[in-house]
Order: sequence, then structure tokens, then C-alpha cells
Amino acid sequence: KNARAFTRIGKEIAIAVKLGGSSPDGNPRLRMVMQNAKALNMPKDRVEAAINRAAAKDAKAMDEVIFEGYGPHGVAVLVETATDNNTRTVANIRMYFNRAEGSLGKTGSLDFIFNRKGIFTIEKGTRTLEDLELELIDFGAEEFESDENEVAVYTSFSDFGPMQKALEEKGITIISAELDRIPATYAEVDEAQRAEVMKMIEKIEEDEDVQNVFHNMREEE
Repeated sequence: KNARAFTRIGKEIAIAVKLGGSSPDGNPRLRMVMQNAKALNMPKDRVEAAINRAAAKDAKAMDEVIFEGYGPHGVAVLVETATDNNTRTVANIRMYFNRAEGSLGKTGSLDFIFNRKGIFTIEKGTRTLEDLELELIDFGAEEFESDENEVAVYTSFSDFGPMQKALEEKGITIISAELDRIPATYAEVDEAQRAEVMKMIEKIEEDEDVQNVFHNMREEE
């Protein structure tokens, strides 16, 4: 599991460096990936090696490609990939859907099903939850979930960047940050149907180009 997480972080580093350069100071996306790597206990030398590899002149170009479609029983499935060979990735993802008797759709076809949200996990520090709400509401904070030492702050996709900047400027420690896709509508499935869909999703997740898989099956009771 760790090896897979480190591989995923390595690809995120490659994309961040491609988009904004290898200096974390001038590249907020790279700073964020490095923070997530730290939260996963990824060794610092591996992070630095991934940055250097991505910045090298002969580095393979890594692209983000999204696939959207339906698995068995009308379950919406969205796949985020990072690939240096789009032809290979398209062929593989299509094969997983076809074998499960699902179908790939056009990009954007599931926009009405998934809401893209930013989720920042931050250290509470000496602030109360009320303090944090007052400080962050103007930067796009929509919802807060708190436990003893950490707070999860939810934002819209468009407020992800402003929220990251606000947290950094206020000196609030970001433990991790991610862009999640939260279903607005759910597919109802029974136990046998769920197993069938999960079999397809597990196959997709095993693919080396796949970063994340989202679906809209309602969670088991």
C-alpha cells in the first residue's frame, strides 16, 4: 500500500514540476504534494529524487487524463490517471469497463453526478473551531469537521488555491490536502451488485497509470 501511495505521489510531483517548476517556493501545487508526502511518511530523499527526476531535461512528460463512464448496474465511475503514454492508458481503461459490461462516456459526462471539493486537514493548534471558522469563511470554507487535534476544512474546487494561500499566510499547519469528488446522487445496489462493481474498480486501481477512482454507490449501512 505504501509503495503504491509513494508511486502516486511521485507522479503528482512530476505533474506539479511540469506545471510550475521545481522550486516549492514559487509552486504552491508542489508545496501541497510535498506536504501530502510528509503526511504519508514518504522519505525526504525520495521526494527530492522525484523532484530532480521531474526537472531533468530528459524527463518523460506526465499528463493528467480523466475517464468517466458507467460500470455495472448504472454505477457512475470516474478515473483520474497520470500517464506518459495516453494510447496505452485509454486502451487499458476501456478494457476494464468493457470486460465488466460497463461503458466509457465523454469527459464531463458525469459533471452532474460528482461535485469536486477541496479538503484540507489542518492542525487546530491553539485556535478554537469557532476561531478557525471566522478566520477561514471569507476564503471559501464551506464545512468543518473537527476531532481533538485536527480539523478538516471543505472548500469548492475553485477556492482550493485561495484556501491554501490563506492557510499558509496565517501560519496554520496543513497536514494534507486533496481534491475529492463527492457524489451528488447515489446508485442503490444490493450486496451482489456491489461486489460486481468493486471487482471492476479493483482491477482499475491496480493499473499503474491510475491515481484515483471515484464511484457513486451508496455506502453500506
